[in-house]
Amino acid sequence: MKKLKRILKWTGIILLVLVTGTAIVTASRQNMKYDAPYPEIHASKDSAVISKGRHIANAIAHCNDCHSKSNNDSLLSLGQDVPLSGGVGFTLPVGTIYSANITSDSTYGIGKFTDPEVARVLRYGVHPDGTVVYDFMPFHNLSDEDLIAVLSYLRTQKAVSTPKPANDLNLMGNLVKAFLIKPVGPSEKIQAAVKPDSTAEYGKYLVYNVGNCNGCHTERTLSGVYTGEPFAGGNMMPNGMVTPNITPDSSSRIFGWTQQSFIDRFRKGKLIPNTEMPWNSFKRMDDVELKAIYQFLQTVKPAKTKLIPH
Repeated sequence: MKKLKRILKWTGIILLVLVTGTAIVTASRQNMKYDAPYPEIHASKDSAVISKGRHIANAIAHCNDCHSKSNNDSLLSLGQDVPLSGGVGFTLPVGTIYSANITSDSTYGIGKFTDPEVARVLRYGVHPDGTVVYDFMPFHNLSDEDLIAVLSYLRTQKAVSTPKPANDLNLMGNLVKAFLIKPVGPSEKIQAAVKPDSTAEYGKYLVYNVGNCNGCHTERTLSGVYTGEPFAGGNMMPNGMVTPNITPDSSSRIFGWTQQSFIDRFRKGKLIPNTEMPWNSFKRMDDVELKAIYQFLQTVKPAKTKLIPH
């Protein structure tokens, strides 16, 4: 009996030391600093460049869906810019994460940062203070021309002096941030410019580097590691819906769709009220962009999955 008590005592002590040590290390790694290059990207005041950035931000990049709490569709339909003042909370298994204020405000927005500092956030996933950016934005491989356009548009955003709420991470979230979240940079050589056309090649650029379609339609872990077949769906979204298969397989949501039916569906915008799909942003893509995306999806490896009801 004494031997058993001794074993239990030392087991408890060891567990306490391990738990305490893990807690201390986890806490010390919450604001790890990382280094990354500062891209030589500078905003332009050219109206054509700003207009291009406005289109990218409000259409396929769907910035307003994450960075605005306004009635986005109504404002855009009136030709008004959506205030990208952030504060949108995303409830995830790791806790609640809030989007940043990316208006030109110099206190709480990006007005206090230089162009290269903002460009580094988007391309390398490192904040101006050196801390890691949660990899929700897929802009690491954005061409220089498109990144300049987006930044130029953001610089025109009217300042909104609204602070970003602090992220509310649970125990799992703190562990994930401490040990699994790392800056994500470009995975390919950055192009100076990408010519818009209706080819599958351009569609691939839009899907992977601007729209982040794979981020929702490919299964992945909490730390962002992809584990499923590309575009085969299967991700459980915060609203309880599961993303559908959009490969060319017969089990796919879009199997049998023609190019025109694909375009027509996007033009209808949001039909399911609580869907996570940013339909009302995506419906603003032009026909060239939608044709390119359709053509690319036809080249994806077919993956068999259980058909998810509409």
